[in-house]
Amino acid sequence: MTNPSQAVKAGGDTPGPESEGLSKEQGGGLAKAGAPAEAVGRSPGQLMWTRFKRDRTGVVSACVVIFFFAVSALAPVISKIYGKDPYTLYGQNQYGLLDDFGFPTGANGGMSGEHWFGLEPELGRDVFMQLLYGMRTSLFTAVIVTILMVVTGVLVGLVGGYFGGKVDYWLGRVTDFLMSFPSQLFFIATMPVVTAVFVDPAEETPTYLRAIAMISVLWFLGWMAMARLVRSQVLTLREREFVEAAKVTGASPWRIIRKELLPNIFTPVLVQGTYMLPSAILSVAFLSFIGVGYVEPTPDWGRMFAIAGNIYENDPTYMFFPGIAMVVFVVAFNLLGDSVRDAFDPKSGR
Repeated sequence: MTNPSQAVKAGGDTPGPESEGLSKEQGGGLAKAGAPAEAVGRSPGQLMWTRFKRDRTGVVSACVVIFFFAVSALAPVISKIYGKDPYTLYGQNQYGLLDDFGFPTGANGGMSGEHWFGLEPELGRDVFMQLLYGMRTSLFTAVIVTILMVVTGVLVGLVGGYFGGKVDYWLGRVTDFLMSFPSQLFFIATMPVVTAVFVDPAEETPTYLRAIAMISVLWFLGWMAMARLVRSQVLTLREREFVEAAKVTGASPWRIIRKELLPNIFTPVLVQGTYMLPSAILSVAFLSFIGVGYVEPTPDWGRMFAIAGNIYENDPTYMFFPGIAMVVFVVAFNLLGDSVRDAFDPKSGR
């Protein structure tokens, strides 16, 4: 009977060490090539970013919003490059730019290479600079208001939803009471009172004081929707297993709120915040439009609409650029909010 090892030697086909090593390397390479690729885990933030990049509407809306904020922030730089500012009365300083009735003499509101968007009737200020600085005033005021409303609403909603009982009851009653106020009438009635407390009615109210008054009034009646949203989310989350486990381990209420609840309400808070900012911009413009917000000579979107409402029959072009800019920004920000919501929660749908 032949030994298998003897048979291999007799055949002379026994591979040497070099060929054996080569065959192992080749076999290993084939095994690696044929093996499925190793799955790489991705965080929720990475998944959200991947879904958001696939949404063309969201990407375009984000670019539009970033463009508006960039232009507003760089308004002084653009003013130096452009060679104009929003305060100089160009139509009155240079003969021939305004007619005897105070309207621009050129076509389309006086649009030209010197004044790209034309001139403001009567005073003759540059419309392009008025629009840029008006956007800057409205956007920055609305951003501050939105941040204050979000922070207040999140704090009130977290405290009421987590602790419950009498704390939740009284916070809920305060929220309901403030929500019963007619916001627009309250704005109109309160703004003169707020400014009169600090400034004599016979004196001119400083711009910074008007800004503080508007921010205070808008914040005072703007955080309740966020508080109710956060409260409803926390009421659901506080009964979940991970919150109960944190309580069993002896975690303090502050640690549970900060580590367990806040990360899980980030998505609805972010989405709601993207809807609150355009609403705040419209509210700031509304206050300036009716004359209780920013006044001359501070550039503002609402004040431009107020001027356009008085002269649109003779100079309809003046309303075109601020109107288009506001519509584009508000629509883009609302679409951005929808895209962010879908990126965080793809099951939500539109």
